[in-house]
Amino acid sequence: MSELVSALQGAVFNGIAKVEEAGLRGMISFRGDLADAKVKKAVAGVSGVKMPAQRGCNLDGDSGLAWMSPDELLVMVPHGEASSAVEDLAKGLNNKHYMAENVSDARAVFTVTGTHAREVVAKLAPVDMSVFAMGEIRRTRLAQVAAAFWMHADDAFTVVCFRSSADYMFGVLSVAAQEGSEVGVY
Repeated sequence: MSELVSALQGAVFNGIAKVEEAGLRGMISFRGDLADAKVKKAVAGVSGVKMPAQRGCNLDGDSGLAWMSPDELLVMVPHGEASSAVEDLAKGLNNKHYMAENVSDARAVFTVTGTHAREVVAKLAPVDMSVFAMGEIRRTRLAQVAAAFWMHADDAFTVVCFRSSADYMFGVLSVAAQEGSEVGVY
């Protein structure tokens, strides 16, 4: 059997912020009626967190729920549990219209940490980072790459993109974090 590896196998760049590939994460793209009580119970059951508000992200370690659109969530679980989580959703949502797909191996995950982390993300995303807070998520573009990001701690962001864009994403995050590139806005 093949050994599971992340897209960039833990690549790290240290500059005004630390950019690091975060490794394998379990991710399920879920679509359905997010207001339905049975859906809320099922996704909370596999993730261990409650349903987030619009543009919200609720996390507990490697597990969580992120609002992606009015009918879509990113369900996060430890990588090795993603397939069984999809099965658990199927059991919990019997006779409901929904879609749940394990997209874990189609995604790359990065962390941007340090006192200038907000500035690094702001250079690449069309988002007002002066008001961006813990518990929020944005699904947008970072340097023309489809991505989502959230703040997972003070001065710490998680960035998710397609695995096929991992090398490019690491590169643009690293350029935005290079020494001497401080803008001093945040």
